[in-house]
Amino acid sequence: MEDTLRSMVGVRRGHFRLESGHHGDLWLDLDSLFHRPVRLRPMVESLARRIAGHGADMVCGPLSGGAFVAQMVALELDIEFCHTERTEAPQGDGLYSARYRLPRGVSVRGRRVAVVDDVINAGSAVRSTLTALRTGQADPVAIGALLTLGTPASALAADQGIALEAVGRLDNTLWEPQDCPLCAAGEALQDLVVHDSDAG
Repeated sequence: MEDTLRSMVGVRRGHFRLESGHHGDLWLDLDSLFHRPVRLRPMVESLARRIAGHGADMVCGPLSGGAFVAQMVALELDIEFCHTERTEAPQGDGLYSARYRLPRGVSVRGRRVAVVDDVINAGSAVRSTLTALRTGQADPVAIGALLTLGTPASALAADQGIALEAVGRLDNTLWEPQDCPLCAAGEALQDLVVHDSDAG
């Protein structure tokens, strides 16, 4: 199943700035995961079975890819679904700080929520979604993903004190910008994240 997931995403190697602000040498084209949703069904069913044991009554995913997977998991478990949406603010030097919030009118108060993403790399979208849920007085009970990259997802789950469930895992390394060996080697940095200011 892990090999099938790998075959469904476009993998690029290079020098990339990620949504979290970290630098990395791996970029996954996740849009290709959703071109034929039926191909994802076995992986989603596997993830839903893992999440079922945590007693969630709602599944939440960050837009966009995470929300697609979260909705499919909610359908499998026959429970409610919600999403968080990304907002961002310029930090200077062309950098952005991404945050996720619940849409207006969505109530999660008292709900036991599983946070589901398509792939967790640095975990910034999941961390921000967890913050939004707790601000809304929800009780996050699990983190789920189709794939985790490297060790940050495990560290995030341990830090938050909740379970991590994933279908597959890939090795990966992230660097803080000031510690990036690719920057030190003079390799050109690619920023493939679509920012709010780029939309429309």
